[in-house]
Amino acid sequence: MPVRRALRVVRRWWRVVAHHLQRFTAPARRAWRRSLQLRVVALTLVASSLLVGTFGAYIANRSAEILLSRAEREADTVMSSKVEYAFRQLTLYPQARDPELPSAINDLVNELADGDPAARGKTIISIRAERHTDQLQAVAVPSDVDTRALLTAEMISRVSSGSGRKASQIRTAEINGETIKYLVYGSPVPTKFGHVELYYMVPLTSEDQDANLIRTTVLATGLALVILLGVVAGLVTRLVVTPVRVAARTAQRLSAGLLDQRMKVNGEDDLALLAAAFNQMAANLQRQIVRLEEMSRLQRRFTSDVSHELRTPLTTVRMAADLIFSEREDFDPAVARSAELLQAELDRFEELLTDLLEISRFDAGFAALDAEHTDLVPIAERVAERLSGLAERVGVELDLRLPDTPVIAEVDPRRVERVLRNLVGNAIEHGEAKPVQITMATDDAAVAITVRDHGIGLKPGEERLVFNRFWRADPSRARQTGGTGLGLSISVEDARLHGGWLEAWGAPGEGAQFRLTLPVRAGDRLVAAPLPLIPRDRTAEVS
Repeated sequence: MPVRRALRVVRRWWRVVAHHLQRFTAPARRAWRRSLQLRVVALTLVASSLLVGTFGAYIANRSAEILLSRAEREADTVMSSKVEYAFRQLTLYPQARDPELPSAINDLVNELADGDPAARGKTIISIRAERHTDQLQAVAVPSDVDTRALLTAEMISRVSSGSGRKASQIRTAEINGETIKYLVYGSPVPTKFGHVELYYMVPLTSEDQDANLIRTTVLATGLALVILLGVVAGLVTRLVVTPVRVAARTAQRLSAGLLDQRMKVNGEDDLALLAAAFNQMAANLQRQIVRLEEMSRLQRRFTSDVSHELRTPLTTVRMAADLIFSEREDFDPAVARSAELLQAELDRFEELLTDLLEISRFDAGFAALDAEHTDLVPIAERVAERLSGLAERVGVELDLRLPDTPVIAEVDPRRVERVLRNLVGNAIEHGEAKPVQITMATDDAAVAITVRDHGIGLKPGEERLVFNRFWRADPSRARQTGGTGLGLSISVEDARLHGGWLEAWGAPGEGAQFRLTLPVRAGDRLVAAPLPLIPRDRTAEVS
């Protein structure tokens, strides 16, 4: 239990830290996503930093190695001459017990130091002598320097191993309160009286200073080069990105309806070619849009004019048809049937004219919403009552699932009733003699009404096509209601005029459901609907 509690605490703190990190880094991430110039400059800086850093480190290390190699060669040359001189001086004492040998060794060290200008500074010369009496003697110049930090046991062992070879190493020691790096060279000196070792310790101060100077120079040069590359990348990217940004802003203005916007063409390069091509495209689009708008305006005017002009002859024909229809009982059966067909087709023609006039008002932007506070429950009941006769003829049962309390919303009752009449009529027509449910629900912000049938349904993708003008799922299917093909198009315009939604769902063989969602208060923005678009029975089957 304590482990689980600790894990929960860690997860909780991790989520808090991740949330704060996301919030603090959001501006940077947003700038990274939106700015091509920033990404190019950043990637250039990273790549150039890695490249310059790699080569700079190689150059600095290689320079330090060259300086050290030069110091080693110089020390090796000096060491060889000093070993030769020490050999000549020590051969004068063939006996190990010669009492003058210790002073001779001290004199030898001083002579070696006097003969080397570098030894007057921080260079150290030391001799270790081991006589046959096992007495060790070590002297050094300068005499006040402790060489124990420089002459390690490993170094002494390598020099005194008897192989007669030189040995070298690099050591750091504190001499007179100053930390100095030394190149230590050791070599045995052949003598007749015992084992003698000569050590030559050269400070690497100047080499370190030169190496640090080279590193500083390489670092400063590399940093300046990286900054210069970043500036160059920014300038080059700006030359490319600026016309693209101008093209994007111009395209946005064009999409907003400002069709006279154009880009400036400067020069004859590829960017100028892009600007010229963009301007040509914008000019072609402007001509096409103006032409289509003119054609649309003429079409709307033609539809409106024809609809109005047909009203007068239609009224005359209607009067004659009503007279014939009222006297049909005195006619032959064939003539009486013709009178009934004439009456039905005139009703359909009049409905088509009404729908065309309504569509033309929507197209022209003249449709107005006459909103008032209305109880939607009686509207749904009235629609069901008026279509009950049609439902009985085709064997469809209307199932009303309405709230017991009033559902008040600020709507245009005439338009809402027309939408419900179209939805319920279509559901009865395509219901395949199966029940049709009309459901209503509301919350504080919206009212939703669904009309569900269990008929032929809709194929995938037809839920969007169903609202197109004159679109039918099956053109060969006979109509029961004699609709015009404009009902759902007008209904979706009525819903948009309210600021609402009209949506459809359907599946082959499982029926369809249409949902009308309206805001409770006119002008409010819808966020969600009180009823689901997919029927609950369908959701249960899927789950």
